[in-house]
Amino acid sequence: MKQELVRYVEKPWGYEKWIAVTDSYAMKEIFLKEGCRCSLQYHNEKEEHSYLLTGRVLVEEDNEQGVLESHEYQPGECWHEKPLAKHRVTAIEDATFIEVSTPHLDDVVRVQDDFGR
Repeated sequence: MKQELVRYVEKPWGYEKWIAVTDSYAMKEIFLKEGCRCSLQYHNEKEEHSYLLTGRVLVEEDNEQGVLESHEYQPGECWHEKPLAKHRVTAIEDATFIEVSTPHLDDVVRVQDDFGR
């Protein structure tokens, strides 16, 4: 069955297209402008898997000891963020990725943010 986009959200660093939101999961297309980054954040309950479609990104993410490490991702690669793990995505060039997560979409704790949110 054909379905309309659930929501389009402008962000200071790009946008989010909410493709699906159910009681079990959520799926978004996220676009980051070159040189921009989202907030350094973590989630109490939300768990995320992301798949890079276009561009290149640098992902700062907690390792198993809770220390931030930086990893560069290319199209076709993916990353996984568990609850309580700090993370931030920076666009090395314009980048689009798909994020599939648990449906806890308001579960964002910002540690640091370039836009004062």
